[in-house]
Amino acid sequence: MPPQSISNVRQLHARRQGYCARTAPGLALGMIISGGRNYIFVHIPKTGGTSMALALEGRAMADDILIGDTPKARKRRRRIDGAQAAGRLWKHSTLSDIVGLVAPEQIAVAFTFTMVRNPWDRMVSYYTWLRRQSFDHPAVTLAKKLDFSAFLNHPHTAASLRAAPYGSYMRGADGREHCRAFIRLEHLDEDTAPLWAHLGFRLDLPHENRSDRTADYREAYSDADAETLARLCSEDIARFGYAF
Repeated sequence: MPPQSISNVRQLHARRQGYCARTAPGLALGMIISGGRNYIFVHIPKTGGTSMALALEGRAMADDILIGDTPKARKRRRRIDGAQAAGRLWKHSTLSDIVGLVAPEQIAVAFTFTMVRNPWDRMVSYYTWLRRQSFDHPAVTLAKKLDFSAFLNHPHTAASLRAAPYGSYMRGADGREHCRAFIRLEHLDEDTAPLWAHLGFRLDLPHENRSDRTADYREAYSDADAETLARLCSEDIARFGYAF
């Protein structure tokens, strides 16, 4: 099996569902492109981005592009039908994917932002999500067959984690990173300040898509497993100051 990032696995699920993946009961929303407010929200999987997307949707302008399966997003789907984008247009599109739908010069001047999450916590959330799925994919099969430790240490899981550090979602067609704000899920009050300043108002961020799992992700890890994850996600851990 070739390396599959978390986004790749969720994209296959999206295709099987006909448009975009649902991660929990309810409706999912992902990327939002706002010309009127000059921002682009990139939704990295399993980072708490659904709460942000739904809050933004609640204040969406008439010409905003909403990619997802909420009623409002479905009504606006025709705006992207037939678009000649560089990549797939779905809830977890990267900045490079949307080139063609959005001009590179617009991406360069927009307030581009995303959410990130403690990698140890995110990995437990991803494993829990996989075990609830029924679509055919090697990662789903592995998660259902293996306990968490064996899944984490499997070569395919390691390859998927190395394939897509957070910054890779924010690279444009030029290969450069375009991100005005990386918002850490664990530091919302601090990290959302630049976004509120850009918007001119604050948003209420209710927690959506909470996994049905233990409240403390640390309970899932042995010392050796925690060190394994630290090696696999060393770039994100160092960049965003995360610790086990």
